[in-house]
Amino acid sequence: MKILFNSEATLESLKKAVLSLQTQAKSVMVLGCIDNNYSVSEMNAFLSSCTVEIYGALFPKIIYENATYEKGAIVVGFVHSQNIKLLRDLSDERVDITTFIEEQCLSDEESKSMFVFVDGFAKRISLLIDSLFEVFGLEQNYIGGGAGSLDFIQRECLFTNEGFVQDAAILVQTPKESAIGVQHGWNSIAGPFSVTASKQNVIQELDYRPAFDVYKEVVESHCSCSITPENFFEIAKAYPFGIKKFESEHVVRDPIVSQDGALVCVGDVGQNEYVDILNGTKDTLIEAAKESHTKAIKSFTKEAEVTLFIDCISRVLFLEEDFLQEIAAVKTPGVPLIGALTLGEIANSGNDYLEFYNKTAVVGIL
Repeated sequence: MKILFNSEATLESLKKAVLSLQTQAKSVMVLGCIDNNYSVSEMNAFLSSCTVEIYGALFPKIIYENATYEKGAIVVGFVHSQNIKLLRDLSDERVDITTFIEEQCLSDEESKSMFVFVDGFAKRISLLIDSLFEVFGLEQNYIGGGAGSLDFIQRECLFTNEGFVQDAAILVQTPKESAIGVQHGWNSIAGPFSVTASKQNVIQELDYRPAFDVYKEVVESHCSCSITPENFFEIAKAYPFGIKKFESEHVVRDPIVSQDGALVCVGDVGQNEYVDILNGTKDTLIEAAKESHTKAIKSFTKEAEVTLFIDCISRVLFLEEDFLQEIAAVKTPGVPLIGALTLGEIANSGNDYLEFYNKTAVVGIL
C-alpha cells in the first residue's frame, strides 16, 4: 500500500499523484476535500482517461497524520484489484438497492472488507445499510462515511472511473483484512421519547408533540440558553439524538435544521423508534475515540499497514482546537494515519450491528 498526500486543491496535483501510482497500483482510493472545487467536466475527462481503477469521495475535511485539512487529497494505491461498484440515484425509490448489491457485489468469501462512501445528503442511506446487512450480514467488515459540504447543498462528491456524481453510493470490496472500533462518548440527559411521526430523516413528532417543542424544552433547561431556528445548529451540535438499541450504545443522529416544528437530521429516524436527547463533554468524546482505537487494535491479528479514521465533522465543531487530542488518541506509533471528517459514519460495531452513525468516532485498522 502506497500513500501520497498533497495539500493543494488543484485537479493537476490530484492527476500527478494518481499518475505516479499507475505503474505500482491496480486500484486507487482518494479521500479529498469538497472545497477543492474540482470542475465536473474536467474530472470526468480525467476519470475516463485513468488506466488504473479509481474511486474516491470529497468531504468537509480530511485527516493526514496529526492534522486536518480543508483542501487537498490523500491518494492510496493498492497492489491488488478491488471490486468497485457505483450505485447511482440512491434517493430514487425506483432503484432496487438489494438487487443491485446481489448482482454487482462479490460473495463474502471473496471479500474481507468493504469501503462504503455515500452522498451524505442522499435519501435512503439507511435502506442501503439495511440492504448490505441483509445480503452479507457481518461476514465482512465495513467502514466509510458520508461525503459532501457543510453548506448543506448537494453537489458532486463521489467518483469512480464511471464519472463524478452526486446522490450515489460507492461500494468497494477489498481483500484487505481489517478491524473496526466504534464509540461516540455521548450520554443521555432526557428520554426516551417515542417518535410518533417521522419521514425518513425528518422527526416530526415526539410523544405526539411537535419535535422542536420537546427538544427546545430539554435543551434550554440543560444549557440555560435560548434556542431559536437561527442559532439552532450552533447549539444543537452539543445535543444530538440517540436511537435506543438493545444492549448497545445509542446510534447517534445529528439534528441540523429546525423546520416548521420538525427536526431535520443526518440519517433516518424511523417512526415508532425511541430516542434520547444526549450531551457530552470534550473529555468523554476524546476518551470514546481512544476506546475505538483500543477495540480495533486488540481485535487485529495482522501487522497494521494503516489506520483509517472516519470521524464526524460535527465532533470537530464541538471539540474545536481540542480535536487534535482526538487525533492523537487514535494514532498508533509507526503506523500511517489517514481519514476523513464526514457527514455520517458507516461501520459495523464489532459483531453487533452495521449502522449509519452520526457524531461517532470510527477507527479502522487495515
